[in-house]
Amino acid sequence: MHGYSRLGGAARSPPSSPRFRHGRSKSRGWGSSKESNSMEKLVFILMSAVFRRRGLLLFAPLLYISGMLLYMGSLSFDVVSIKNGVVLVHKRAPPGSVYRSPQLFQNLWPLMEADNGTTLNVLMKAWTKNELREWKPCANASLPETELPKSNGFLIIEANGGLNQQRLSICDAVAVAGLLNATLLIPIFHLNSVWRDSSNFGDIFNENFFIQSLGNRVHVVRELPDDILQRFDNNISNIVNLRVKGWSSSAHYLQKVLPQLLKMGAVRIAPFSNRLAQAVPSKIQGLRCFANFGALRFSEPIRTLAESLVDRMVKYSSQSGGKYVSVHLRFEEDMVAFSCCEYDGGKEEKLEMDIARERSWRGKFRRKHRIIKPGANRVDGRCPLTPLEVGMMLRGMGFDNTTSVYVAAGKIYKEQKYMAPLKQMFPRLQTKNTLATPEELAQFMGHSTRLAALDYTVCLHSEVFITTQGGNFPHFLMGHRRYMYGGHAKTIKPDKRRLALLFDNPNIRWEVFKQQMTDMLRHSDQKGTEIKKAGGSLYTFPMPDCMCKQVEPKSENGNMTKYIKL
Repeated sequence: MHGYSRLGGAARSPPSSPRFRHGRSKSRGWGSSKESNSMEKLVFILMSAVFRRRGLLLFAPLLYISGMLLYMGSLSFDVVSIKNGVVLVHKRAPPGSVYRSPQLFQNLWPLMEADNGTTLNVLMKAWTKNELREWKPCANASLPETELPKSNGFLIIEANGGLNQQRLSICDAVAVAGLLNATLLIPIFHLNSVWRDSSNFGDIFNENFFIQSLGNRVHVVRELPDDILQRFDNNISNIVNLRVKGWSSSAHYLQKVLPQLLKMGAVRIAPFSNRLAQAVPSKIQGLRCFANFGALRFSEPIRTLAESLVDRMVKYSSQSGGKYVSVHLRFEEDMVAFSCCEYDGGKEEKLEMDIARERSWRGKFRRKHRIIKPGANRVDGRCPLTPLEVGMMLRGMGFDNTTSVYVAAGKIYKEQKYMAPLKQMFPRLQTKNTLATPEELAQFMGHSTRLAALDYTVCLHSEVFITTQGGNFPHFLMGHRRYMYGGHAKTIKPDKRRLALLFDNPNIRWEVFKQQMTDMLRHSDQKGTEIKKAGGSLYTFPMPDCMCKQVEPKSENGNMTKYIKL
């Protein structure tokens, strides 16, 4: 028995790409040889000079060894002391491995205060002006003219994680339902141990709009029909749960899942996050695009308050033309704990982080052979930026103390302590808690996913968005902003490895620091418009799958503009 496939036939798995392994000798051979020859010549010249002066002959071995250690990168300028006739070498921490940002702020603060008055220009000129962007949204295009064929069965998925991981699962589920010509049951939300939010689909997204929007593309229902439920003793848990590997291809679903769907009439995949490969046929990719940008709309309570918060933020930013900066600040206790980074809390902080890790991940960080290296994490750019570091970065880029800043975040770790310097640098700082009244927020309290939806909306409409720690929230937001703003994300994505080194130098000159930050802003502008690469996610890079490129037709009047789907 063969079910109808939206692809029109059985799909075959594409051949896997060969992996090229580059040996070290090939990748470094020429450069290493050249450096070795140069270094040998330098050492030879130094040794020759030393031997000409016999009085320095005793120092020749020391000079040679020091030169070789410097060449190999294994010598650092450590602190040496002598105690009781014993030479003690105190190893210095590698550059960028220690949190020294407060010392840098103390030195730079007077200079920041004296360097105000450039905000308007920065907000207006942060991004390269391009009135006619090349890319336009077209996820809503190509609506099917014919009715959907008879369904092959029901697809039940369980979305896990936070707001945007759930969003990813929903969009992928729509794509899989379209691929299998299945009827999608409104996704079930799993109670996550970190987010701890019991919200259902309808609490976060508009169910009616979702079902109606997908009407001519994919079958969607709120509940399973009685005959299907009776077949499984009125218990969805009795429906077989197919164990689908992460990033499974469309061919896998057609060859392995579709036969089970046809046989049993309903299948379940839980958990479902990241269960569909990025590379799928264009028609299925189009379903992903439409689900994300066309069918998913926040529920009316969230939508109403979120739009009010945006309006209030715009009015609050009237002196800068209604433009404001939004920051996704990932300095909540769980994120700090998960990163395994150290700040300036000492033993108290370490104890709190150990408790937080055990509460949310239960032994994951105590497993055998698990080594936690806070210094290495910081050097590698894996540590969440503190509010202080975000503030210094923005002030260095030219945003002065009149800038309106919206902070999107959960409960900040030791908020009173860590938020104080950011408020000092940006007194016009707002959050959902300051923009909304306690009565307005009451219905959302205790539901982190709904609160995140409010943050998402305010960040979406900001002139500048700053991401500080990665994750699904900024990835989806960057893609959504590209979709809205002509292909440009209007997002500052800082180089955290570079920042770690800069923040570790309390004596850096303000002019030098500003130049580094300006370069970082310019780089974010250049990377704002990016086309999805092989293996990339359309949720972050919607071009060319979800957007059309603007082209000027060759005509005599030259006034017509059309858009093509690449």
